[in-house]
Amino acid sequence: MLSSIAKLQKFIKLEVERGYDNRAVVGGLDKILPSWESEARSNRLDEQTIQIVIDGLKSYPNLDPEGRAGMLNQLLSRLPQGNAPAEGSANPEAPEPAQPEAGPNNAPVPARRGSARTYPSSSSGQARPAQRERQTPETPADLSGLQASLKVIPGIGNRYAQALSGLNLNTIEDLLYYFPRRYDDYSQLKPINRLVYGEETTVLGTIQSIFTRPVRGGKMQLTEAVVSDGTGSLRVSWFNQPWLAGKFSAGTQVVLAGKIDMHLGRLTMNNPEIEPLEQEHLHTNRIVPVYPLTAHVTQKMLRRIIYQAVSYWAPRLPDYLPEKVRSAVKLVSLSTALQNIHFPESQDALDVARWRLAFDEIFLLQLGVMRLKRNWQVANAQVYEVSDEWLQAQIEALPYQLTGAQQRALADIRRDLASGHPMERLVQGDVGSGKTVVAALAIAMVTQHGAQAALMAPTSILAEQHYRTLARLLTQPAGDRPAPLRPDEVRLLIGDTPEAEKEAIRAGLQDGSIKLVIGTHALIEDPVTFQRLQLVVVDEQHRFGVAQRALLRSKGENPHLLVMTATPIPRSLALTVYGDLDLTVMDEMPAGRQPVSTYVLRPIERERAYSLIEAQLKQGRQAFIIYPLVEQGENGDALAAVEEHRRLQNEVFPQFKLGLLHGRMKPEEKDQVMRRFRDGEFHILVSTTVVEVGVDVPNATVMLIEGANRFGLAQLHQLRGRVGRGQNQSYCLMIPDREDAVENERLAVMAETNDGFVLAERDLQQRGPGEFLGTRQAGFSELKMANLTDVRLIEKAREQAQQLFMSDPDLSAPEHELLAKKLQQFWGEGRGDIS
Repeated sequence: MLSSIAKLQKFIKLEVERGYDNRAVVGGLDKILPSWESEARSNRLDEQTIQIVIDGLKSYPNLDPEGRAGMLNQLLSRLPQGNAPAEGSANPEAPEPAQPEAGPNNAPVPARRGSARTYPSSSSGQARPAQRERQTPETPADLSGLQASLKVIPGIGNRYAQALSGLNLNTIEDLLYYFPRRYDDYSQLKPINRLVYGEETTVLGTIQSIFTRPVRGGKMQLTEAVVSDGTGSLRVSWFNQPWLAGKFSAGTQVVLAGKIDMHLGRLTMNNPEIEPLEQEHLHTNRIVPVYPLTAHVTQKMLRRIIYQAVSYWAPRLPDYLPEKVRSAVKLVSLSTALQNIHFPESQDALDVARWRLAFDEIFLLQLGVMRLKRNWQVANAQVYEVSDEWLQAQIEALPYQLTGAQQRALADIRRDLASGHPMERLVQGDVGSGKTVVAALAIAMVTQHGAQAALMAPTSILAEQHYRTLARLLTQPAGDRPAPLRPDEVRLLIGDTPEAEKEAIRAGLQDGSIKLVIGTHALIEDPVTFQRLQLVVVDEQHRFGVAQRALLRSKGENPHLLVMTATPIPRSLALTVYGDLDLTVMDEMPAGRQPVSTYVLRPIERERAYSLIEAQLKQGRQAFIIYPLVEQGENGDALAAVEEHRRLQNEVFPQFKLGLLHGRMKPEEKDQVMRRFRDGEFHILVSTTVVEVGVDVPNATVMLIEGANRFGLAQLHQLRGRVGRGQNQSYCLMIPDREDAVENERLAVMAETNDGFVLAERDLQQRGPGEFLGTRQAGFSELKMANLTDVRLIEKAREQAQQLFMSDPDLSAPEHELLAKKLQQFWGEGRGDIS
C-alpha cells in the first residue's frame, strides 16, 4: 500500500476511535495536509484523489460529529487499495475500516461505498444540483451483498439496526425498495425578496450573523441567524440545535430549504434544512425524498443511508425485465428508475421512474395469478353433474324466485363442477343479493353424490347465520323429492361448540355421516379431518389469510372452491388481484327488497336523527348507531362508542335498552351482544364497524353513522346493508364530524345510489384499494408504487404479461432467468393462493 494512503488511514482510524473529536492530530486533522500532500505527490497519487482529501480535511473542523463521520467514510471509500494509483472512484472490494458500531449520539454513519461527489458553485453563484452517474459498471457486482444485514454499513450498530427493522429495513436490498412517501421540491431557488408566506422553497445566501441564546427559562436553546442574498435578508431559527452556531459562521454561504413563515410581520424560516453551499445537496436544492419514519430514525439519517446504498448498488443491478417488454412499453432501466425514485433529477424523471416501478408490480402480479390459474386449470377434480329436472325441482322448492343474476351464477357453478377441473370462482354480490342461496344449491349438487362440503365464515355469529339459512334451505323436501340433506347431516362447528359435540362432529366428518359443516377457523384446526371433502365455500374471503384458506383446502383432494364477497370490487381491481379466479357478478337484488332511504345530516341536526330512531323504536323496530372510535383519546375530535353509549343510555334513550359492541371485546363477548340484539333484548346497538359483516337483524330499520367522513364509501355501503333486510322501510343517516363541503359532497353519493358497484368505483378513485382488500392479501401487500385506479397501466401490464406467459409460461428461457427469480421473490414461498 502507498505510504501516503497507509498514513492517512492510520490517522482516520485514530480519529474514529476518539469519537470524531478532531484531536487525532495536535491542532486538528487538517494540520497533516502540508506534509501529507507532499508525500502523496511523491507516491504519484492521482490529482483527483489528492484534491478530494485536501477539500475533505479542510472542511473537517467545521462539521458536526455526524458530518465528520460521513465525510471520513466518504473519504475512505475514495482511497485506492494496494499500490495502484487511484481512479477516483469507490472500490467495492476495499476492506472495512475500523469503526465503532454507531456514530455519536447513535447517529448512523453513511455507507462508505457510495460515490458521493462535491460540486462547486457555478460562476453565477447558483448551486448546481448533483448529477449521479447512470451507466452500469462493465463488471457486474456480486449481488449476494444485497442480502447483507444493514449492520455491515459503518455506523449502524445493534440499536440503530433495531430501529430500522421497525420499518422492515433489514438488508441493503430493503433500502433500495423503501420508496419515499412524498417529495418536497426544493429545486426552484428564489431570491429572498420574492419569497411568499407559506411556500416550501430553497434559499441560497450568506450568513450575516448567527448566535444561540436560552429561551423558556433556560429549558431550551434557540439558534438564530440572519441570511442575506443581496436582494434582502431572512431571519432563520432552530430550536435545540446549538451546534449549528459552531458549524456555520458569519460569511459562510449556505443553502436553506423549508417553509416560509411569518413573525411580527416579517418573513422567517423555522427549523429549515441547512447545508454549506459546496456540499452535495441531499436535503436541499433539489427534489427531496421524504420517507416514512419510526422512533429514533430521522429523515436526514435515513436519507443519507439510502443515498449511499442507491449510489453504489442501483447502477450495478441487472434488469430482470426482458428487453422486448421494456422496449414495447418504453420503460427506463431498473437502475435509472431506482435512482430517480429516490433522488430524482427532475419531476419528469420522477414520473418516468414511478411508471416503470408501478408497471413492474402489476406485471409480476399478473404473471403470478396467470400461473395460479394455469395450475388449477390443468389439475383434475371430481366431476359433479346434475340433471335439469333435479335442479329445477330444487329451485322450485325455494321460498322465493331466483333473480336473473342468481340464475347466471348458478349456471357458472354448474358448468365448473362438471368440468373435471377444480372450480375457482369468486361470486361478488351486493349485500342481500342472495349469494347464500347460490352457495346452498352448489352444496346440494356436490352432496347429492355423497361428497362433503364445508363453509368457512369469519365470525361465530355469521357462521350461525349461515347454519340456520342452509339448514332451512337444504333439509326441506323439493316437491315429491326428498330434501338434499337430513338435519343430522348439517352441523355447526365454532369455538363455543361444547367439546363433546365437537368430538361427535369430528367423528361424523371423518366417517362421512356429516355432509355439510359450517364454521369459523375451528374448521382448519388439526383434529378436523374429512372423509371426502369436495367443495369449500369461503364467505367474506378478504377476512381470511392465504394460509387459512390453503389449510381448509388441504383437507380434501383438489376440492372445488367457491369464494363469496359482499364487497363490490371495481373491475380494474378484480382483474388485477383476482386474475386467478373466474368472476361472477350478482348485480340484482331480490324482488320485494326496498332501497334504504339515505340522508346526510349536519352535526347540528343530530336531534332529528334521534327523533327518527325513537319513532321507529316505538313501532317495535331496532336501530344501529355506529362510531369510528372505541374510546375517547384515540383522536380527540371524534365521538367514541364507549362514552357515547353511556350518554345515549342516560340522556337520550333512557326508556330503551342499549347494547355496546366494539373490537376490543373478546370474541365470545361480541357474539353474546350480537345474539341479544338479534333476539330483541337490545333496542339499539351502539357499535364500531365490527358489525360491518355479521348479524342479520331483519327488525333493524335505522342505521345512524357518526363521523361518517372517516369511512370509505364501500365501508359505508356495507354498514347500510345491515338494515333494510326485512319488509319495512329502512333508513341510513350519516353525520360527518364537521360541516365540510367537500366531505359532504362525497357522502352525498351515498344518498344518490344504492348500487354498490358505482360506490366502489368512486371509493377506489378517492381512497385507493385498501377499502376492498384485507391487509393479508398475498401479492397485494407488495404493491408499493402501483395505483390500482390506473386502468391504462393495468391493461398494458396485463397485455405484456399475457404475451410473455403464452410464449414461455414456466419462464424457462435463458433470457427469463432473472425474471423467474424476481417472480419467486415477489410472491414468496407458499403464497400460492391469492384469492
